[in-house]
Amino acid sequence: MKNSTTKTLLAFNIAHLRKLKELSQGALAEALSVPRTTLGSWEEGKSSPTIEGLTALARFFDVSIDTLVTIDLTHLTDLKSLLEIGGKRVLFPIVVDKQGNDMIELVPVKASAGYLTGYNNPEFIQALPRISLPYIANGKYRGFPIIGDSMPPLEKGAFVIGKYLENLSEIKDGKTYVILTQNDGLVYKRIHQFNIKDGHLMLHSDNTYYMPYKLPFEEIFEIWEFVCSINPTDRQPSDLLFSVLQSIQYDVQTIKLSMKL
Repeated sequence: MKNSTTKTLLAFNIAHLRKLKELSQGALAEALSVPRTTLGSWEEGKSSPTIEGLTALARFFDVSIDTLVTIDLTHLTDLKSLLEIGGKRVLFPIVVDKQGNDMIELVPVKASAGYLTGYNNPEFIQALPRISLPYIANGKYRGFPIIGDSMPPLEKGAFVIGKYLENLSEIKDGKTYVILTQNDGLVYKRIHQFNIKDGHLMLHSDNTYYMPYKLPFEEIFEIWEFVCSINPTDRQPSDLLFSVLQSIQYDVQTIKLSMKL
């Protein structure tokens, strides 16, 4: 966001979101039922919307009032960066590195305990460490730690990189997923016998010591489809990010070579 001593965060956000919608000031003002000069004053930071104006803006852009006034949205390149979770519009900013590659957040083991309460808190998410995965397709990705022994060969200290699913209908039977649940927090399981009409998921562990169990849809807050894993052996936590970057660089080179064949 550009620095300014007169324009507020809200002013920049209103102007930026309007441009993402490809609307003129006149078109947005008409949609909000306010004079164009009033909207122009908001965007220039000369005046602030009333609570009615803020409510209208939040409804139009499908974000919370708190997000509009406290979070810098000017880094968003499209409105798809605002994903819907549990019926609410939540900010998931997609950050890019200097090469233009999407960055993903890693949820450290210590932070995973607070993920259930922080997953829809932009400040919690923005504080997470990030790495880039230059070979992945478009989407929203996040890395989660493996804590138990229910999904071998992944071991304690490993990370699962998952792609965010916006709809349960995207689930593929037999695949593995990181799921944020109401009662158990983060779990990593394989889904079998999936039928969206059942109203629940059947979660299976690859370690047969653990019995399958049902998870009702209403207890699901997030679901992330497995993309890749980082499974270090006998490494200290400080070495993990280094091993991640090495693994990514190796995969990129492998893909480039295979494309030339």
